Amino acid sequence: KLTGILNGIDYSTWNPEVDELIPHHYSVEDLSGKSKCKAMLQKQFDLPVGDDICLIGMVTRLVDQKGLDLVADAFGDLMKLDIQVILLGTGMPEYHEFFEIMAIRYPRKFSTVLVFDNKLSHLIEAGSDLFLMPSMYEPCGLNQLYSLRYGTIPIVRATGGLKDTVNPA
Repeated sequence: KLTGILNGIDYSTWNPEVDELIPHHYSVEDLSGKSKCKAMLQKQFDLPVGDDICLIGMVTRLVDQKGLDLVADAFGDLMKLDIQVILLGTGMPEYHEFFEIMAIRYPRKFSTVLVFDNKLSHLIEAGSDLFLMPSMYEPCGLNQLYSLRYGTIPIVRATGGLKDTVNPA
């Protein structure tokens, strides 16, 4: 008989109440720091600042497994919505090129940083309203767990550990 064990996260590091890498702390009882993190994130990426604008974060490896072809296929339709998207990651050159072009095409709605930056990944989790994780397959994943901890609603594809850790709404 086999039993799977889900990934876990270090709550001393990934916790918006004590996270040393975010500028404003917050909790379930007081979410004001989350709004401040969002405004800071929007300013840092030259996006219009507004709590009424839905900000979607993505922190991912830019590889086929992560479902980026799905994002690329839907990108034009996504940009028609009243949203902003910030993507942090590095990987396959074709995804780098695509997202760099999209950042030029949609400068008021989309921004990307094509590097690995742990501090920025914490700010994206803290400041985003939603977190997009459309993986084609995912044995477990961590970012959806971070998102749940940071009050950032994860949007995941129903596969593997994503399906096991995020309840459909």
